Amino acid sequence: MRNLTLLTDLYQLTMGYGFYRHEKHEEEVVFDLFFRKNAQITYSIAAGLEQAMEYLLHWRFDDEDIAYLRSLNLFDEDFLEYLRNMRFTGDVYAVREGEPVFPGEPILTIKAPLIQAQFAETALLNIINHQTLIATKSSKICRATGGVGAVMEFGLRRAQAPDAGINGARAAIIGGCSSTSNVLAGKMFDIPVAGTMAHSWVMDYPSEYEAFRAYADAYPDNCLLLVDTYDTLRSGVPNAIKVFKELREKGYKPKGIRLDSGDLAYLSKKARKMMDEAGFPDAIICVSGDLDERSINSLLQQGAKINSWGVGTKLITSEDLPALGGVYKLSAVIEKDGQVIPKIKLSDNTAKITNPSFKNLYRLYDRDTGMAIADLITLRGEKVDDSKPLTLFHPIETWKEFEVSNFRAEKLLHTIVKDGKLVYKFPKLQEIREFSKSQLSKFWEEYLRLDMPELYKVDLSKKLHKLKLGMIDKIRKGNGKKYE
Repeated sequence: MRNLTLLTDLYQLTMGYGFYRHEKHEEEVVFDLFFRKNAQITYSIAAGLEQAMEYLLHWRFDDEDIAYLRSLNLFDEDFLEYLRNMRFTGDVYAVREGEPVFPGEPILTIKAPLIQAQFAETALLNIINHQTLIATKSSKICRATGGVGAVMEFGLRRAQAPDAGINGARAAIIGGCSSTSNVLAGKMFDIPVAGTMAHSWVMDYPSEYEAFRAYADAYPDNCLLLVDTYDTLRSGVPNAIKVFKELREKGYKPKGIRLDSGDLAYLSKKARKMMDEAGFPDAIICVSGDLDERSINSLLQQGAKINSWGVGTKLITSEDLPALGGVYKLSAVIEKDGQVIPKIKLSDNTAKITNPSFKNLYRLYDRDTGMAIADLITLRGEKVDDSKPLTLFHPIETWKEFEVSNFRAEKLLHTIVKDGKLVYKFPKLQEIREFSKSQLSKFWEEYLRLDMPELYKVDLSKKLHKLKLGMIDKIRKGNGKKYE
């Protein structure tokens, strides 16, 4: 395992030194990780928790790290020695990987000594922002297929460096992809790997037919041929059919063809007709080439005959939304007697005003349909009584309210780490994928659709809302210490 301890911003260390010098470093605090509302974000799929915890629980300032920090001439020897022995000793609460989550919700909460909680910020955001972003893009792409064929992640060559390709492949599986072309990711995470041939294979042989024959000879049980190197309908598909017939005569069943360019809707329909007439109705048509959820949706609306999808660049880079926008904010200080002192960040931008205090997150489900109704952010320890009706209201436009009844409340934040020890068993990746699929099925299509989705309700409990307004009012009037 690489030592990623210094995967942080310098100011985490300079603040840590300041906390240490002023004897605040052991003060217990609470930080929340969440993402803000964005016009392109209807929902997100939480991902990256396992890698985030690997970082958090294994940071070690080794001799080289200490020597480098010493060379910066910013820290004294006492502080460097403190860092050498620093380990994470706090608690972590988080939603499970694969859980659909929404803007403003605490998807990970840390309760720990101030220096530890602050130092963790950069790496946690780096890991969770990226994987959540890719898992979300993958989910949208896979949903766009409507269950018509599996989606293969083909993005490694366009990923922004090796780590993005490796962990991006993992996140793509969480979001719904069935396999990856990334062999290292396959090995590391036990992901099914998939792939066929490049155009260079076809171009290297004297003719397309000879190239197809050679590939069929090498992989008679898994023969999927790339047919668009020269002329898809006049050359590629006819040569593929010719080789398929030869395979059939030898007792093998050809797998199909892949289209990587051109008018994929038109070509797939023509190729389907040609293969059906030749006696290969079970041969699949796989397509690739700058696909995303919108192009897939368009292809299906045009009646394209496609059985499998290879999606690369626009998935692994989340081309239309290159950053999730997750943030990590202080929400409380906990006194030695256990008293929670709430903290809030204000802004002229309403969306940037944080929700104070140590909190919990609940999802409300209709008991009859099993479908999600709304999410509710509460104060820690506050109970949600699902035995009687509950009035929910918009946290800003408070006149918008409605009453829910006959519901059940499910807590979404689970204890992952307690006193610096992992207490949560991480599921296997395929189990996370199935969990995510199951959880998404509990949301009405109106909340998940690509265009003009209905806004899913994320509300504050009355107690939390009252606390927030009271703190805002006190600070705005200049009566609080924050204005001194």
